[in-house]
Amino acid sequence: MFFSGTMDCGKSTLALQIQHNRSARGLQGMIYTRDDREGEGKLSSRLGLATKAIEVADDLDFYTHVVQALTAGGRVDYVIADEAQFLTPSQIDQLARVVDDLEVDVFAFGITTDFRSKLFPGSQRLVELADRVEVLQVEALCWCGARATHNARTVGGEMVVEGAQVVVGDVNRPGSEVGYEVLCRRHHRRRMTAAGARAAALSPDVLPVD
Repeated sequence: MFFSGTMDCGKSTLALQIQHNRSARGLQGMIYTRDDREGEGKLSSRLGLATKAIEVADDLDFYTHVVQALTAGGRVDYVIADEAQFLTPSQIDQLARVVDDLEVDVFAFGITTDFRSKLFPGSQRLVELADRVEVLQVEALCWCGARATHNARTVGGEMVVEGAQVVVGDVNRPGSEVGYEVLCRRHHRRRMTAAGARAAALSPDVLPVD
């Protein structure tokens, strides 16, 4: 199952809740993440919750990793993969094999598109293969109050549309740092961030000209 949404919509919080609910019933799982905001080997939520996780690199084979754990006498009732947009398409294929061949439930969490509104390769493969794709119902909001549907990368409060697809950052970072902001489609298309909106409010010409 693939749980998708923009940044700041509660994906990691839900991953932690699923882990808590299953562990409370005596189930044991393997938790994976990649490039979490809190650093290597952590699955963290902006609400302050966190747990240890296995840091994923490009060469990690999920199927082999789970089989090795089972062969060593471990128990794997489920797999959680957070920040799944950063996984490679072949790793998504491996997760599908974990479901099909080992009959282990896999819960993947990630954003679908990058700061340019282009699909992440991992997310694209998840949409293609997942038994179910759930868009989270906790809506992140654009600065204008509309539902946020796009992720914007910012530097100094200004939206940028060029650069590497993966640059680790978070929402609400200081203006001088690379950060991210969730926007509605209209303001993503206009490249109008919260900082830009405040600046425009001070200008006599506040209407878009293009």
